[in-house]
Amino acid sequence: MPPEPALPLLARAPDEVVCRRGTRPVTCAQFLAEAAALAARLPERGHAMNLCGDRYRTLLAFAAALLRGQVTLLCADRSPHRLRALAGRYPDAYAIADQEIEAPLPVLRLEEVSAAPAGDAAMPAIPAGRIAAIAFTSGSTGEPTAHAKPWGALVTAAEAAAERFRLRAQDGPPTTLIATVPPQHMYGFETTIMLPLQAAVACLAGETFYPTDVFEAVASAPGRRILVTTPLQLRALFAAGQAPPALEAVISATAPLSASLAGSVEQGWGVPVLEIYGATEAGSIASRRTTEGDAWLPYRGTELRRGAVTVPGLGEIPLADAVEPLADGRFRLLGRRSDVVKLGGRRASLAELNRLLAEVEGVEDGVFVAPEDLESNPAARLTAYVVAPGRSAEDILAALRGRVDPIFLPRPVVMVQALPRDRLGKLARSALAELRRAGAEGM
Repeated sequence: MPPEPALPLLARAPDEVVCRRGTRPVTCAQFLAEAAALAARLPERGHAMNLCGDRYRTLLAFAAALLRGQVTLLCADRSPHRLRALAGRYPDAYAIADQEIEAPLPVLRLEEVSAAPAGDAAMPAIPAGRIAAIAFTSGSTGEPTAHAKPWGALVTAAEAAAERFRLRAQDGPPTTLIATVPPQHMYGFETTIMLPLQAAVACLAGETFYPTDVFEAVASAPGRRILVTTPLQLRALFAAGQAPPALEAVISATAPLSASLAGSVEQGWGVPVLEIYGATEAGSIASRRTTEGDAWLPYRGTELRRGAVTVPGLGEIPLADAVEPLADGRFRLLGRRSDVVKLGGRRASLAELNRLLAEVEGVEDGVFVAPEDLESNPAARLTAYVVAPGRSAEDILAALRGRVDPIFLPRPVVMVQALPRDRLGKLARSALAELRRAGAEGM
């Protein structure tokens, strides 16, 4: 049999910058030397749980595990319950962390790694079919599920994203990515870990989550700068009332971005706002400029049909969202199949109802929740939990009339100070269940 094709760890020149640590650029040559040095220190185990908070150390630990033939477990949830579940599922796993962490498995503490670049070191090549990482769904639709990511599929997806967002070497000066999303989430992993390995971009080390951190990070980054964020975080950044230094673009994902917020950011910051559509199962598969309409353009090599998507390196993958293919090759999202609710013989999408709620003036956050007995109990109705300082439940209900079919109007509207979202803005099913219980007890 012919040997399995292999792809380089980095598709870049040795003197290119792969990451920026404050004012210090890390070249690809330096990164490779440090990854090799760390790989030599890793234990003989099959799975590495990457729990690093610093983005460069996350990148370094991923590359080192890959060089040792180990599979990286991407887990953005560091709760003891989640770590115990993963340790039980992967008994040969250990954790790599750059801070103190309580974990029910061996932990390799990653401090600084120093190694002199080898002048003539060969570029490592990774078999395309090797499982490089396992990503986990967020739990927003139930218990997290695991999805294996072959190296070849990750590389192909990074190449398609680099082409779509003009991040290739021939597209202009190198770009620095400033991200508010954790690198262990599939969106953050694809943009801030895989792109620096395969495109003319550098990630920014450290953690940037709060508005002041983000604005300072943008100001410190040289050259072209792209902000990688989520709708929830973008809303907080824009509400801070401070325009960041010139950005090349803003990229958002993990949840639908309202056209009104995208338009406000484009007008206020003078920057195009782009969205990525994807899922943990398939990775990123399409993009759009939010203010230009609701149609999505698939990445090169990606083929969509009703109910499934074919992704290079992964094959055909079922889609949780219903899509409407368009004649020009683009598609529209019709909502998640599991979020369709039925009342009085009529149907509605919870995602669409949430979008309409988000468009109400004064609403900072909100979600429609369906009771478990919605279809069996004639008296059951939807509930809306809303964050809208200065507005009342009656205000919200009045604004929704005329936009929402009366049978789907929320009864009641519950005003709350905040929704229990995670760092990516997602609401786990368990969090929604807790909202329902709290609402029932308060009635």
